Amino acid sequence: MRPIVAGGRAKLYDRKKPAAMSGNFEQARDFFVQGIAHYQAGRFPQAERDFAASLSLLPGRASTLTNLGATRLKLGKFQDAADLLQEALAQEPGNVEALGHRATALAELGEHAQALVCVERALAVDASLAVLWTLRGNLLKELRRFDQARESFEKAIALGADNELNRYFLAGLSGQPPPASPPRDYVEGLFDSYADDFEPHLLHVLNYRAPELLIEPLARDGRSFARALDLGCGTGLCGVLMRPLSGRLDAVDLSANMVARSVARNVYDSVQQADLVEYLRSAARRYELVVAADVFIYVGALEAVFAGVAQAMEKDGVFCFSVESTSDDMDYELRPSLRYAHSPGYIRKLSVQYGFEITRTSVHPIRDDQRSPVPGWFAWLNKL
Repeated sequence: MRPIVAGGRAKLYDRKKPAAMSGNFEQARDFFVQGIAHYQAGRFPQAERDFAASLSLLPGRASTLTNLGATRLKLGKFQDAADLLQEALAQEPGNVEALGHRATALAELGEHAQALVCVERALAVDASLAVLWTLRGNLLKELRRFDQARESFEKAIALGADNELNRYFLAGLSGQPPPASPPRDYVEGLFDSYADDFEPHLLHVLNYRAPELLIEPLARDGRSFARALDLGCGTGLCGVLMRPLSGRLDAVDLSANMVARSVARNVYDSVQQADLVEYLRSAARRYELVVAADVFIYVGALEAVFAGVAQAMEKDGVFCFSVESTSDDMDYELRPSLRYAHSPGYIRKLSVQYGFEITRTSVHPIRDDQRSPVPGWFAWLNKL
């Protein structure tokens, strides 16, 4: 998972006016104030432009470097952000915001140990910032220092951090009964930030093959479907394979950025941004095929999904999906990766409960994690 950004607010421009720079100062201040307004409104390209203009007029100013770095972090320019924030820290070593943002940039670059050093420096200045304890917990988790990660999440909660989110992080480490679902804002934000490098990372780094494994058996059998639904479509990887088998092809995803990329792919007849269960409950049409490729790892309890698919599916329709597999000792678990795993026994139980018959199963790795294959269980169900 991607660590939480530490600090989302740009630091206000300090008012110390350099001697003999009156004109530049006033113009630079105006650009800076405009950058603040754009940043706080979420207009990050405009904020980047104005902070860069301010910096060109008054080079080396720590407050401008910090805010430009924070903005480039929001834009996914992680190395640029890290470099700018290091430049700010060379002038202000105790700048907590610069330390927090640089830690996040380094974490995004996979430099978790270096990121942790920045967080520890920031906490040495101000140990009351709950968001830094959350970030520390995520970094320690990535470094597999789980006991210390738990302590950090507990400290974040004690300091007033987002209770639901930090308890979700804790559940992945504690072995306690997991929450039935992750926080919606967490999942939406995760995939909004992941959208740009989603496909290259999945296909070329994680060796992801779930769409092919689910759709190829249907294609070999010569199946076709008048109306099909890609449930949790992402950028549309599965839709490309579903298109030749489908008359009408719809899609739904929680992430606005994922929806934008799947629309641009031009393989769907419609794409909606919505919660999966809410979409299924209010679906305007009934489907003959519903596919969920590597979606349930961010769902948890699947009763509402099965009920929704049963309601939205025609008799004899096909519901196929993949899950990370766990033992039949439990229905599902939340792993330290913050992904859910589900047992085959749980899937069989839900199939009977909601009127499906399992017609085919297969065991394959879903993707790699830490360079090791993640065991997956693939299932094809018919609606009775």
